Amino acid sequence: MTMKTQLWTGGRLATLAGDTAWGWVEQGAVLTQGEHILWVGATADLTPELRATVAQTHDLGGAVVTPGLIDCHTHLVYGGQRAREFELRLQGASYEEIAKAGGGIRSSVAATRQATEHQLYAQAAHRLLNLLKEGVTTVEVKSGYGLSQASEAKMLRVARRLAGLGVDVRTTYLGAHALPPEFDGRADEYVQAVCDWLPLLQREGLVDAVDAFCEGIGFTPAQTRKIFEAARAAGLPVKLHAEQLSDQGGSQLAAEFKALSCDHLEYLSAEGVAAMAAAGTVAVLLPGAYYFLRETKLPPVQALREAGVPIAISTDHNPGTSPTLSLLLMLNMACTLFRLTPEEALRGVTVNAARALGLADRGQLAPGQRADFCLWDVEHPNELAYYFGRNPLRQVVRGAKLRG
Repeated sequence: MTMKTQLWTGGRLATLAGDTAWGWVEQGAVLTQGEHILWVGATADLTPELRATVAQTHDLGGAVVTPGLIDCHTHLVYGGQRAREFELRLQGASYEEIAKAGGGIRSSVAATRQATEHQLYAQAAHRLLNLLKEGVTTVEVKSGYGLSQASEAKMLRVARRLAGLGVDVRTTYLGAHALPPEFDGRADEYVQAVCDWLPLLQREGLVDAVDAFCEGIGFTPAQTRKIFEAARAAGLPVKLHAEQLSDQGGSQLAAEFKALSCDHLEYLSAEGVAAMAAAGTVAVLLPGAYYFLRETKLPPVQALREAGVPIAISTDHNPGTSPTLSLLLMLNMACTLFRLTPEEALRGVTVNAARALGLADRGQLAPGQRADFCLWDVEHPNELAYYFGRNPLRQVVRGAKLRG
């Protein structure tokens, strides 16, 4: 069966491919075949032979066109919310006091365990729709608020179902997110349970990658290594919540396992930067959590640049430390808080975000890539990072199909 060829003309393209700034093509066109891009370039350079293959033509109406956005680190599936905890923290309550009052991650675990699969889906779908309205075409969703085999599976099934909303979903097993109450004082036993659940979840087709929280209040490097070894045995890639609150050396450990990404990284050391660079591991920066927690220790952005470590940006949407549902706002925060350039920020939610998920078929407007792209009512792509509180999205094309 011959795949339909479509020509999209009249766009100003930020391809993020090639050597020029933004991969800019002023009067550009995109030729798609099936769900992928066949050709990209200046409209004047389109050959008669290629034009002859076109079955349908679309006018991009002078819009700035970018690749579809990718949110590569989220915790979209969970029960309840933690606004009261936010209020208490503003009043000076400590983490320990909040936990004793029934707050903290364990409150999210309790709410997630109590919620039905239908309830979790309805809540997560409502959150995801906010991201889709800003041009997100691929999203990663982690588990980690179930912390039991049944509840982790429930979360991951919900994450898979979210693909029905018209988005590509990558699922990450984060069983090692926190210690559940029934395992108090038995962290090593819990880590073994997390490892034992992995092949069962994988057998259900629920896991694309494995993550852990390597931190003083999370899991030790030795415990994280055990989880990574289980992931390796299962043939699954790993990611890591690393160096958010202290330097645990998690980034070096993750690099040893050729991790797709290390995320947060405020306390990343020079040794960690070098290890990530050698392994090709992506640095995922999460300005929403940095802002919400009023952190002051900046991630070493300049060291990452100099080492050639790709930098991605994400919402880190979660109920406790980053309840944002705007990836566009994260572009602005990445620039204002972390001093990224607008182009670096856009690359952080496209091509580098794709790398953080191990996806080589998206994130740029280039031949062979998925035909996922966004049309924006702006004069230049730097406006996407410049504004906050404004959504200039005109339309989304996903798999060469117009989305409303």
